[in-house]
Amino acid sequence: MDRRAFVTGLGAALAASLVAEAQHAGRVWRIGYLSPDVGPGELTEVFLRELRGLGYIEGQNLVVESRWLGERPERLPELATDLVNRRPDVIVAISHRVALAVKTATTTIPIVFGQVNDPVGVGLVASLSHPTGNVTGLSSQGLDLIAKRLELLKALLPGDARVAYLGNPDEPYWPAYIQEAQRAARALVLPDVASAEARRTGDFDAALGLIIARRSTALLVEPNPLNLSQRGRIADFAIAHRLPTMYATRPYVDAGGLASYGLLLPVHHQKLALYVDKILKGAKSGDLPVEQPTKFELVINLKTAKALGLTIPQSVPVRADQVFE
Repeated sequence: MDRRAFVTGLGAALAASLVAEAQHAGRVWRIGYLSPDVGPGELTEVFLRELRGLGYIEGQNLVVESRWLGERPERLPELATDLVNRRPDVIVAISHRVALAVKTATTTIPIVFGQVNDPVGVGLVASLSHPTGNVTGLSSQGLDLIAKRLELLKALLPGDARVAYLGNPDEPYWPAYIQEAQRAARALVLPDVASAEARRTGDFDAALGLIIARRSTALLVEPNPLNLSQRGRIADFAIAHRLPTMYATRPYVDAGGLASYGLLLPVHHQKLALYVDKILKGAKSGDLPVEQPTKFELVINLKTAKALGLTIPQSVPVRADQVFE
């Protein structure tokens, strides 16, 4: 081999690598962020803080385009299309409905989803281990936790309960969720779980009225974007009618709900930032396996328990990861 040619080739490769690194270092990255919530909060700050730790600083090398559905879920296609038209380097989509809307709007921009109960079942990815396409993210294992939530709810009650299940029949996982709730109730020797359905904000008066008409004594709330947007209203209703209620995640308890069991959402959002970082560094979203959670948290609001006239058995707070006084 010609040594001069080898050295020249090595120098060219090294120079090209340095140029690429310099271009990467000087680039301003653009992230789209679309959520069913009403606006930024603790979890978005966790996400941004993790990105800062990875070297992505808003106002320096990072621009974040955020969109919020709030109480207007009908705007989802419009907001998804608007975000895609701004051509970010990656889009973070919170919830399966948001992720599906973004996936419909683009087949090329990488998508990282979070808080999705059944990514394969709702059609986001081909499989958890090999998502393919431009979509990957973090699952929330919603179906697997229903029995545990019902078990914990029963432990909070002084006697057997007539449990109502507040959900949205338009969600693709609705049949499986309500069936699992009913199966878990039978296993716990509880009466059949009765469904109360809310497809849109305007349905809540009728759904909540039905819960009272049936003389339900406890409530299990489905983890869906509509219920999340109405979490304060649901919590106020539950307190007004003395209904101990179990939710899926801590934001419901922050809004005045009694208890939740589910994802450690701050950890979930930290991991979303890690996925974004991998993609910005060149990984293809379709090659990144969907991650499933392995740890969950129980959160209890003792102030709400007092408002409900509920005496929490001493054994329950001991098991809780967080207790609000």
